[in-house]
Amino acid sequence: MPLLLVLLLILPSAGWCSLSDGQRLLPVAPDAPRPSRAEVEAMVPEIAKARGVEEALVLAVIAAESNFNAHAVSHAGAVGLMQLMPATAADYGIGSVEALFDARTNLRVGTRHLKRLLNKYNNDYGRAVMAYNAGEGVVDRTNSRVTYLETLNYTEAVLLQYVRNGGQAPTQAALRQVRALRGMRHAGGVRRLMKRYLDPSLLSLKVKPTLDLPSLSPRLHEPGPASQPMFELDTGR
Repeated sequence: MPLLLVLLLILPSAGWCSLSDGQRLLPVAPDAPRPSRAEVEAMVPEIAKARGVEEALVLAVIAAESNFNAHAVSHAGAVGLMQLMPATAADYGIGSVEALFDARTNLRVGTRHLKRLLNKYNNDYGRAVMAYNAGEGVVDRTNSRVTYLETLNYTEAVLLQYVRNGGQAPTQAALRQVRALRGMRHAGGVRRLMKRYLDPSLLSLKVKPTLDLPSLSPRLHEPGPASQPMFELDTGR
């Protein structure tokens, strides 16, 4: 029997879907009832306390990752309440995809991973949350200057929800950094557009003032038919 056919027959029963979207295999949620939001929220205090992570932060991450849907699967293959990648879960001893659909198991692994990130980044919530979304390799490689729009939006949403949940750790500096990084992202886009469309010869143009210095203030310069331009091109002649 061809190997591909064997995989198609075996993998669905092991918690994976058949091949689609350019040969991507995605986990399949179990055909079973999933816990309600209230049931999930009731699990969080014990698990968060066991790992030394604030309940407010765990709840904020769950809300952003899956909106409390224990059967959620992302287009990238992340699973469950805290949207864990199977490879990440394997680092914590969970090698079964089906296990990640179990709400309590998912919460334990996700909270443990979150705690490791908090330890690594010295309880800098902004960097830890950013790393939870984009991966710590990206955070480290960019010196915490991640400009992925998805990551910036995610980090801001989690931190704001954390505050609404009653979290007490300072987040203002992290939020300011996110907004500054969003500005850097826009500036980078402008630079790329200029590089693509701006005539390089224009960069060598020089201008010189045509009016006396007091008149260079926009408040003092009166437009009209008799007015002079405030600046003109310096042709060097």
